[in-house]
Amino acid sequence: MIKEVIVVEGRDDVTAVKRAVEAEVISVSGFGINANSINKIKEAQKRQGVIVLTDPDFAGEKIRKIISKRVSGIKHAYISQKDGTKGDDIGVENASPETIIRALKNAKCEMKDVRKEFNIQDMYFFKLTGDSRSKERRDCLGNILGIGYGNATQFVTRLNNYGISKEEFIKAMEKVEKEIDNE
Repeated sequence: MIKEVIVVEGRDDVTAVKRAVEAEVISVSGFGINANSINKIKEAQKRQGVIVLTDPDFAGEKIRKIISKRVSGIKHAYISQKDGTKGDDIGVENASPETIIRALKNAKCEMKDVRKEFNIQDMYFFKLTGDSRSKERRDCLGNILGIGYGNATQFVTRLNNYGISKEEFIKAMEKVEKEIDNE
């Protein structure tokens, strides 16, 4: 049983999460997210904590930002676009129970203190931007670290906000290089 309440976008996501774990799940009905949904999430955060698990697409990121702006201290869980895609459909509802469990185990809480451990030069140095396979590397690294996919600027922000250490980053990059080189 997961202690925190899991927040997802829709009904099908609730079904997928409940297939994977025993937990309380709140659906915000996609962009139908309203003051009532936010109040439920705030109450859940006060009582048990909240993990936001939205679709790995633009809409999912937008909903995640709306929630983050209004409810502090929540954790974020991510699935990769690859793991959330079935045919032309992308979403949590397409992820396997194992993928959902891994995302929840890797959930990260945003840090209150502003960190500047990572910068855009790190993205160039580790070929996370400016290289033909940068997008693939960021996707793989985001999956390993549990911080999801983002462009280079978003990635720097997530690395800093989620308290990823240089050591953790380097170990994950070693895994990325092995995976990318073996393809």
